[in-house]
This record gives sequence, C-alpha cells and structure tokens, in this order.
Amino acid sequence: MPASAVHVLVLGGTTEARRLAESLAGDRSVRVTTSLAGRVAAPRLPPGEVRVGGFGGPEGLAAWMLEHDVDALIDATHPFAAAMSRNAAEAAALAHVPLLALRRPGWVAQDGDRWHSAGSLTEAAGLLPALGERVFLTTGRMGLAAFAGAGLDALWFLVRSVDAPEPPCPARMEVLLDRGPFDLDGERELLRRHRIDALVTKDSGGDATAPKLTAAREAGIPVVVVRRPPVPEGVPVARTPDEAARWVRRLHAPG
Repeated sequence: MPASAVHVLVLGGTTEARRLAESLAGDRSVRVTTSLAGRVAAPRLPPGEVRVGGFGGPEGLAAWMLEHDVDALIDATHPFAAAMSRNAAEAAALAHVPLLALRRPGWVAQDGDRWHSAGSLTEAAGLLPALGERVFLTTGRMGLAAFAGAGLDALWFLVRSVDAPEPPCPARMEVLLDRGPFDLDGERELLRRHRIDALVTKDSGGDATAPKLTAAREAGIPVVVVRRPPVPEGVPVARTPDEAARWVRRLHAPG
C-alpha cells in the first residue's frame, strides 16, 4: 500500500458497506478499514482491514481516527442506526475529517399497497390491534420490547431476525432465524403458511428484503412502515456504493 494512500474508515454492517469495500479493494491509492459493531454473531466480512467493536462514543471515534491517520469517514451503517450516525457526525467534526453518509434509497408505496406510516416502533405497535392478529415482525431483534406490552397479548408474532432475540419479547411469538436476501416465492409461502394478516417493517430500503412488500401487496395485507430517522444535518449523502467510491477517489484527485 503506498504511503500516500487515502485511509478511509467505513462504519459498516450493511450490504452497501461491503460493496463499497469491494469496489475500493483493488485501488492501491485507497486503504479501507471497515468497522463492525459486533452485534451479529457471524457477519459477512468485507475485503480490506476490519475492526470489530465500539469506539466509546464520538470522542473515542475521533481519537481512533487521529491515531490511525484516517483521511475520510463514511457512515454506511443501517439507516436506523441513528445514534451511530450522530456519533459519526460529531467525531468527524472533532477530528476535522470529511464525512459522507451512504444510504440506500427508501421504499416507495405502489398501487395496491396498504401502508401505515409510523414514527417509531412504539407507534407501530399501537397501530397493530386495529390491523390484524397474526403479525409478521421484520424489524430485527432489537426493540422487541415495544411489542411486549400487555395491550398486545392477544396478538401472535412471527419474528424474523439474523440472531435470536433477547427479552423482553412479545408474549406470543415464534422466532424465525434467517438472513436475506429473500425471494418473492418464499415470502408468499411464509405469509400463507403462518396465516399472516399484518406486517411490520422498518423502511430499510434496498432489494434484499423488499419481496415481503410485494407479497403483502398481492395478499392485501396491511403493512406498518416505520419511517427512518434523518441523516444528521449538513452531512452529504451518497445513494449507492459507486457514488461513495467516486467521492473517495475525488479526495486524492490531482488539483
């Protein structure tokens, strides 16, 4: 690796982060380190250097970047990792390092969708009693406490996540451990087999988990969509890994 290589720290854990690392892996003018939070037991590791674990808040992240001569920071975390995104913005300012957010576009409702928008998991849970009794919950293993309230005891939940959830959890639930991408035929069969009559999802965007929305539309099933938090003010946004890679390469472009 040339001594003049631009050192990019990617806050990862998403498909886009991995694809960005793959895009930059063959560029000898760029050194990529991907940071993973360590919340998934067996993550798919990207090419390049990888570190696992937290930094200790924005001050710790800023100190790490200064210690390791980081030239640019890319926040490619999950669209709902709001706390990490805030930490990234504060750390970039403290370390005087340019910051880019890599965010896949959100989903857009289509004709036939029965979407109900919610600002939080708690708000989503409050909508469910009027929508169905057998709920497909695809918001991940974090935040299940919002669906564990006594007012939801009559509902049954199918919870899909990569790793097993920890309590508190819904009173009546079945856990399905699985990792996307998911195909449309599989999602159709899942809704049919479990007699699902309501779906809850975060607006994660992307193609890997979108087939469930098509299957729900076809079956006339209502979908509660939790809105994603905004990117911190003033942080530029790239919508694709290729766009983010071009931003990186412009950092060391002549002139």
